[in-house]
Amino acid sequence: MGSHVAELFTETDKLCAQLLINAEVVTDCQRVDKEINNSEIFTRIENIILEIVTSLSKDKAPVLALPNRSSWVNISFDSAIGLQMSSESFVTTIRSDCPSSVTKFAQILKMLSVIYRLVQSNSYATKRDIYYNNTQLFGSQKTVDNIVDDISCMLKVPRRSLHVAVAVSSNIGGIRDIVSSAKFVMIVEKDATFQRLLDDDFCTKLSPCIIITGKGVPDVNSRLMVRKLWDTLHIPIFALVDADPHGIEIMCIYKYGSVAMSFEAHSLTVPSLMWLGLLPSDLQRLRVPEDALIPLTKRDESKLSSLLQRPYLTNQPEWQKEMELMKQSKVKAEIQSLAAIAPDFLTSIYLPNKLRYGGWV
Repeated sequence: MGSHVAELFTETDKLCAQLLINAEVVTDCQRVDKEINNSEIFTRIENIILEIVTSLSKDKAPVLALPNRSSWVNISFDSAIGLQMSSESFVTTIRSDCPSSVTKFAQILKMLSVIYRLVQSNSYATKRDIYYNNTQLFGSQKTVDNIVDDISCMLKVPRRSLHVAVAVSSNIGGIRDIVSSAKFVMIVEKDATFQRLLDDDFCTKLSPCIIITGKGVPDVNSRLMVRKLWDTLHIPIFALVDADPHGIEIMCIYKYGSVAMSFEAHSLTVPSLMWLGLLPSDLQRLRVPEDALIPLTKRDESKLSSLLQRPYLTNQPEWQKEMELMKQSKVKAEIQSLAAIAPDFLTSIYLPNKLRYGGWV
């Protein structure tokens, strides 16, 4: 068996043979310690390696089956959860004997080895650390990010349980006893707007609240944090995003989830999230100066049409109206466009009135 491994795999892949040897020892330890979560991770990785070794013993080229995370065919919609991956999902086959996929095959095996040892030693590594420890194999940081998500989906293990950390703490599940007098949580799309709200002391001037930003498209831990606050505090969750297709899509990720992470939808989505602003109808109602408005690009129009076809929009007629209005007006606007009315219009007039009189959809 060892000769087969040496023939088929590079030095990177030889680590997996050691991983298999380690598996027998660690599994015994887990039976004693009864660390169910870690034990299950070990078992699922060991099963993958066992299938590889079994294929080698039969002189067959090993393959890996990954659920396709980029296809809407694999996605179902549940109004109580959001987008989620179907249990019977189509898979992409990663072959070890195919020139177009052998590199990804090696990358996945290497990452499985790294994850196994991190969980085994109860230690953590950032995705950046993993990339710089083997830049030649991975080629880019984005590759590492995608491989981690692929493995999370393949193992059916939440990414935060793989001991691969990101800039924001991945231990959201470990946060206990959240107590707050906040009346609502407001998700802010952009960091610049977030900083402006802080500078204007918005949270204390209006009413106690929590504001959070994912600085654009949110990472998993930002979404976990919002969900944690919603589950714990049982208060309204609002979204403040640009009145453009990109901002709407970001809001939909918080509310309904994303195709790529649909297998974790139950812990990442906030189905009750409400669109506070900036609404396309606000632009007309408030008579935002024309020079603060931006024409939709062809790419914007394509994105908007794509959003209108999403399965969850059938449950949101008011959102549909706002998006159709944007489509008809052919203009978009950033939150900062409200400064064209008055420098402090956002924090002194727009948000207070919206929150007091129910100006959301």
